[in-house]
Amino acid sequence: MGLTIKELIPIGERLLSEGGVEDYKIDAEALLSHAIGYDKNKIFMNWAAEIDFKHTEVYFDLLNLRAKGTPLQYITGEQYFMGRRFSVNESVLIPRPETEGLVESITEYMKQVGNVKTLLDIGTGSGAIAISLAKVFPSVKVTAVDISEEALKVARQNAKALGAEKNITFIKSDLFSAIKTGALGKKFDIIVSNPPYISSGEIAGLQREVKEHEPLLALDAGEDGLIFFRRIAEEAKPYFKKKAALFFEIGAEQGEAVSSILEEAGSYSGIEVRKDLAGLDRIVNADYILGLGKTEKRFRD
Repeated sequence: MGLTIKELIPIGERLLSEGGVEDYKIDAEALLSHAIGYDKNKIFMNWAAEIDFKHTEVYFDLLNLRAKGTPLQYITGEQYFMGRRFSVNESVLIPRPETEGLVESITEYMKQVGNVKTLLDIGTGSGAIAISLAKVFPSVKVTAVDISEEALKVARQNAKALGAEKNITFIKSDLFSAIKTGALGKKFDIIVSNPPYISSGEIAGLQREVKEHEPLLALDAGEDGLIFFRRIAEEAKPYFKKKAALFFEIGAEQGEAVSSILEEAGSYSGIEVRKDLAGLDRIVNADYILGLGKTEKRFRD
């Protein structure tokens, strides 16, 4: 006789807890759901159901992966973002809830200005930002770039699965390197980036799920964690329309530093630092105005 769902979940919880998994209860249930193909409701409606040996073996294999530090999302191959299912693997960062705040801020801005036609997403990863905005604003032409071809494969897959592939152009590019400028090049109303922003020295202190599994290319931002903010602030200028906007997701204590980078770069006005629900720095946004000098920042909860 096989073990029942009621028996398997506590076993999974114990194994994950012993492996140092913080959310061991949630993850044990999610992994069993994934192993046997049941959703959460079906799990609890079939509490006494016996699971055959084949599916039980799969469950224990998944538990072993999670106990060794593989993120749940990479095991199940999915993460929900803005209410939509995104495929993920170890070629891309797992989309975070904090990034939903970035998408919401851009959505608010786009609704206010009303005439956004082009948007560029730098370092698109899984495509979460680009696709989420394309779904809300299907008339906007979105360009999404990433230096990793493997990441772009994931983003294209997500765009197709979510019905957004027709108005997103994916390009392999080191920031702006593969984007044309001049008469034949694109100019953008909005440029957004959730770039790497962890300093090289902090990588070793990250959770094992992050430092051992998520792509280092999408994490490491040099000695002070600010290299990509500096590059984008300067390199973005030829790609903006005369009046446009820049949005960054930032690290929890980077508001002052990133806004200062924009001040020094010139051409950016109305620099804002926005905090997330935990009260931590999370977004810096600014207006771009061609030829404008240095400006001052302001903070916003």
